[in-house]
Amino acid sequence: MITKQETEHIAKLARLGLTKKEIGEFQKELSVILDYFEKLKKADISNVKAFSQSVLLENVMREDEAKKQDLEIVDRLIKAAPDREKRYVKVKSVL
Repeated sequence: MITKQETEHIAKLARLGLTKKEIGEFQKELSVILDYFEKLKKADISNVKAFSQSVLLENVMREDEAKKQDLEIVDRLIKAAPDREKRYVKVKSVL
């Protein structure tokens, strides 16, 4: 079990303003947590395969395909732009 001083130090590091009653409660709770870590340290993991993800996920992406465009609509949009050059709309530099 951790000491009262250790609990106060942890509370200070976490910037928790604890009352004396809360310090006693946290002392018990932190001790239970640390005891559980001791149990985990004793677990035999020699046959456990290491992995980087807990769930095997794949990035699913669609094929990048060009869509047919209605050239009449494209021409009308380009003509409606305030500044253009050939078939491109000119905009101010963003860099």
